[in-house]
Amino acid sequence: MIRSVITAIVMVAATAVALVSPARAAAGEVYVALGDSAASGPLVPNQVLPDLGCWRSDRNYAHLTARAIGASVFRDVTCSGADTRDMYAPQGTDLGSVPPQLDALSADTTLVTVQIGANDVGLTGFIEDCLNLLPPPVGDACNDDYVVNGQDSWRVKTDALRPRLTTLAADIRARAPRARIFMVGYGTYAPPNGCYPRVPIIPSDANYVRATLQYFNRMLAEQAAAAGIGFIDLQTPSVGHDPCAAADTRWIEPYVPASPAAPFHPNARGMRGFADAVIPAVRGA
Repeated sequence: MIRSVITAIVMVAATAVALVSPARAAAGEVYVALGDSAASGPLVPNQVLPDLGCWRSDRNYAHLTARAIGASVFRDVTCSGADTRDMYAPQGTDLGSVPPQLDALSADTTLVTVQIGANDVGLTGFIEDCLNLLPPPVGDACNDDYVVNGQDSWRVKTDALRPRLTTLAADIRARAPRARIFMVGYGTYAPPNGCYPRVPIIPSDANYVRATLQYFNRMLAEQAAAAGIGFIDLQTPSVGHDPCAAADTRWIEPYVPASPAAPFHPNARGMRGFADAVIPAVRGA
């Protein structure tokens, strides 16, 4: 989701890199985690090798879940910048190419989480576009820029993604026929009316960002249901932990992070909170 942002801070983040091998526990699940940077945890210590260009943390919610459920095999192939195409084809990163994410699946896989789609529609760029250092009338609202011929372009893009997600769920099932599969939603990125100027998105745009992400999460839940797989809601548990929250409360960092994390991405506290939603969901299935 954030290739351009990450490239600019590679040298700073390098100090947080640690060599971490895939999680292995006692007998249990064969767990594969798929997804983009919302799942990988860019800049959250510790960043793991190999595939450093994916900016994957050993404290992302998938790692925490694998430890909690006692996964015997854990393969985390989440990668910053990934979209649905990268499930099937090698993904180029700032530090080299990585294999298609679906290659991590196998016939003995018993659990899959997949958090994908935001990059297909460009949601991170959308949030960046709504940065507004000056309020109206000097600054210009972003929300009306996305209405084309009377249609909301973000909702059009979101709806166009539906068949790709249905196909993806079927392809995961074909490669991992024994697996319990969960589509994972995205967190809460803005409270009602925002908190301008602390997070410089004016109120009307904050409400638009909020409504757009809510629509996107509803689409994910609907497609998961249509495909006969599970859905894990991260939007609800992250209410009150958005970028407007205090530094010691928020799960998602604002434009200028106060904790090690990429802008508008989960910090370590957020990954712990998201794991608290994922773990009971996968255990209860």
